[in-house]
Amino acid sequence: MENAAAADLDAAASSGLVRGLGLKEATATNVVQMVGIGPFITIPFLVSAMGGPQAMLGWLVGAILAVCDGLVWAELGAAMPGAGGSYVYLREAYGPKTMGRMMSFLFVWMILFTVPLGAASGGVGFAEYMHYLIPTMGPLTTKVVAVAVILFVTFLAYRDIQSVGRLSFWLMVVVVGSIAWVIVSGLFRMEFARLFDFPENAFLLTPQFFSGLGAASLIAIYGYGGYNNVCYLGGEVQNPTRTIPRAVILSILVVAFLYLLMTASILGVVPWQEVVKSQHVVSDFMEMIYGPWGARGLTLLILGASLASVFAILLGSSRIPYAAAADGEFFPVFAKLHPTGRFPHFSLLFLGIGSTVFCFFKLEEIIQILIVIQIIILFLAQVLAVTLIRRRKEIERPFQMWFYPLPSLTAAAVWLLVLVSTGWRMVGLGVAVLAMGIGAYMLRARVRKEWPFAASG
Repeated sequence: MENAAAADLDAAASSGLVRGLGLKEATATNVVQMVGIGPFITIPFLVSAMGGPQAMLGWLVGAILAVCDGLVWAELGAAMPGAGGSYVYLREAYGPKTMGRMMSFLFVWMILFTVPLGAASGGVGFAEYMHYLIPTMGPLTTKVVAVAVILFVTFLAYRDIQSVGRLSFWLMVVVVGSIAWVIVSGLFRMEFARLFDFPENAFLLTPQFFSGLGAASLIAIYGYGGYNNVCYLGGEVQNPTRTIPRAVILSILVVAFLYLLMTASILGVVPWQEVVKSQHVVSDFMEMIYGPWGARGLTLLILGASLASVFAILLGSSRIPYAAAADGEFFPVFAKLHPTGRFPHFSLLFLGIGSTVFCFFKLEEIIQILIVIQIIILFLAQVLAVTLIRRRKEIERPFQMWFYPLPSLTAAAVWLLVLVSTGWRMVGLGVAVLAMGIGAYMLRARVRKEWPFAASG
């Protein structure tokens, strides 16, 4: 049972929202964001990073990291099940009247970058796969299609949470069905010689091996991203202290199983040297097996999965500025709820329309920038937040991570490996975003006379 402090947090952050998501719907919102277009466009990047089928280690490392980091989210989400997710966790962990103010501000600051980047990656991925169906599409048409996808999905998410929950479940059926078709098609035609066609010294533990593993893990993490989506919808989840941890872990296990099997199915049919060169690897794979009709059919399903991913990103993340504004820590207009649907409609529209700007970036750049900013501003800070929350005796923890603190330490170590593997240019960009956020907070805090400028006593 939630204690008084947790209940107060929930009431403050979630007033007016409807708890309409059960375990099935909560897991579905995670899965559709995690899969989306991700594995269909990143398998060539993954294989290229390590130069052979051993790149499947990237999915394994990514799954380990996702479970370890997922346990962090599960413990925090069950303890503070309100709308806004990390906005609430960081504020309470680092002190709601001291450094927690800045940490929660930085999180919302990060959202202004990462949500548009994440949604844009789905839109751009959608447009690139459209090339398989319409090879004559030019660069400008591709960008226009990506923008149109973002606007269409924003329209789909503009409705009450019960309708969203049902839609999420059926989108999940499309996503899982697409991957299942690929897996079944490949398993019966797999040649194990291709699957185990490792280059010489593929597993020699050199600096190059770890650099390649880090790069492959970064791509994998993009594919797993979304297991925390239910935490942002905490104010709309039924029985959240039980549903949130279960949805987080269940979605990771389901998606990891699907990714490994799908990649193995493809590499067992298509030589990895050809996989690296393919821009539409799954469509090419299906064309080898069924001919043009199979490739076109799966491409249509992939496009549906891409729409589902963008839908889940905008749905969950739109609740974050809402929660901050409801607490008086962000612009008041973001606290507006739809008069009949009772969902944060201004926040949804702002993030959806803002996502169209990043549709003009290259896909690889979008993915790298997205992951780096999240690691620097959120993931590492939240790993420490679990330890800090455990010192707050007034906050009850209905779910506690298994084998604490091993998952926290593992998550921190792998996040650092992934961060270093991106190169100093990307790290510098992430640090610059962080520095701008700190500067913006300090200016705001000075005007409002808040920490660290609050009057003593």
